[in-house]
Amino acid sequence: MIEQTLDIATRDGAMETFCCHPDRGGPHPAVMLLMDAPGIREELRDMARRLGTVGYYVLLPNLYYRAGRDTMYGPDVLEHGSPEHTRMRAVRTRMTIPPVMDDVAAMLAFLDGQKAAKPGPVGAHGYCMSGPYALAAAARYPERVTAAASFYGTWLVNRDAEESPHLNLGKIKGEAYIACAEHDDLAPLPMVEELRGLFAAARTQGEIELYATVHHGFAFQQRWCYDKPAAERHWERLIALYRRRLG
Repeated sequence: MIEQTLDIATRDGAMETFCCHPDRGGPHPAVMLLMDAPGIREELRDMARRLGTVGYYVLLPNLYYRAGRDTMYGPDVLEHGSPEHTRMRAVRTRMTIPPVMDDVAAMLAFLDGQKAAKPGPVGAHGYCMSGPYALAAAARYPERVTAAASFYGTWLVNRDAEESPHLNLGKIKGEAYIACAEHDDLAPLPMVEELRGLFAAARTQGEIELYATVHHGFAFQQRWCYDKPAAERHWERLIALYRRRLG
């Protein structure tokens, strides 16, 4: 495996990005792994590496780069009220979909210049806060982002948001996979059911799947709510989606 950390030029500066891909058999289909709210950490790099080992060129950007280079948080970032959680929320609450779509455009342009990345369609998947970003990328760049997945994405139906994902489901020309946890205050079951109806009405190609009994964050191995069977199912669904759409 080849891995490196590099800067991708965006409208707002240099976005530090972890990149990994196999060292043989290229060029490889490209995918963007979009972080959850606690931000970049070794756990996410390991998840990128797992995709790299099965044949993908993976970009894992630090979407918090506008708050300063190397904006990362300590292990107590998940403890509500802790200094790290407060510091993270100050950055997270300013995140909206439009600037992240500019970042996606910058990553797509970057990929065009990489010999190890296969030209053409790419994938995007996001966890937690980035579930909406992955779906928005497929709607904003439908000819390029042909596979998108959201894992316990937050507030996928949000009528107060600048660009709620539910508004643009009909613009997705590729395939979307949305995984929701049964226990999730950020995507409660009534919202999931409403999203199902909107998904069907928009005739979006793909699936919304409810993971029974598990909690928000179930795919993260270092999280209290990690559920191995559900986590492995998430990998199965994600890799199958990318195989179908990207090769």
